[in-house]
Parts: sequence; structure tokens; C-alpha cells
Amino acid sequence: MSDFTHLDARGQVRMVDVTHKQPTVRRATAEGFVACAPHVVAALRDGTVPKGDALALARIAGIAAAKRTPELLPLAHVIGVHGAVVEVEVEDEGVRITAEVSTADRTGVEMEALTAVSVAALNVVDMVKALDKGTSIRDVRLIAKEGGKSGSWRREA
Repeated sequence: MSDFTHLDARGQVRMVDVTHKQPTVRRATAEGFVACAPHVVAALRDGTVPKGDALALARIAGIAAAKRTPELLPLAHVIGVHGAVVEVEVEDEGVRITAEVSTADRTGVEMEALTAVSVAALNVVDMVKALDKGTSIRDVRLIAKEGGKSGSWRREA
């Protein structure tokens, strides 16, 4: 057997078998940032983005994305996403997105939280690209996780 969990004895990619693991409560939080020009920030704050409510759409898209993570990441397990909250906050330099995803399953939800943030950020860009094609996504990262064999982890500030 290989030392790499996602490779079999022949070196072929495989999905890790979690059948024998017991379900436990798990939670993950991720964040990201959409850097926007000042006029885009102003449009987001006053609700004048030509395509509509970019912030509401980003929240909904992030939640939907968390539930569809295995369709995008071939080695991600299909798990029950039992909770997903996506917060979208306009700041002076752009939009901060935070996602918290929870489950009571056999594997963690780190990738679901990261996917939620990424897709929410993509939706913000899509909604404001007519105002500024230079809008960009940065710093998508896991900030905390709880549960599972490895226990709790929090990114240092």
C-alpha cells in the first residue's frame, strides 16, 4: 500500500474508502476576498450594480456550491452538508466572503467551505464585471476546522 492516501498500491489515483469510519460532527470555515475598484464598492453599497443584487446572489451561489463539491472535485466524498452559511460583507477595498459548512458524516467539509467561498467570489466578479474587468479574487483559504481524527485547527492570524 502506498503512503499516499489517494493512491493505490500501483500508484493509481483512488477515492479513500471511509466506509468503516464513524460519522462525527465536523465544521470548517473558509474565507476569501474580491478586490474591487472604489466605484464598484460604491455600487455594491448603494445597490446600483446593473445586474442586480450581487451580494444575495453570492450567498445563495456559495451555499449551492458547498452542496455540489463532489461534482467539481473528483476525489471528494458525497456527504451530507447539514449546514452552510455564507456571509458577504462589503469593505472599503472590496468584498469579504466567509463560509461555514457543517456535517455529521465520515469525512470533513474543508473542501465544501473552500468551494462555497470560491463560487460566491466568482459570482461577485460576474455581477460586477461590466463595471470593472479588473476585479479579482484573492486569499481564498481555510481558516478553521473542527472534528474528525485530526481534531481542531485554526489559522494563525
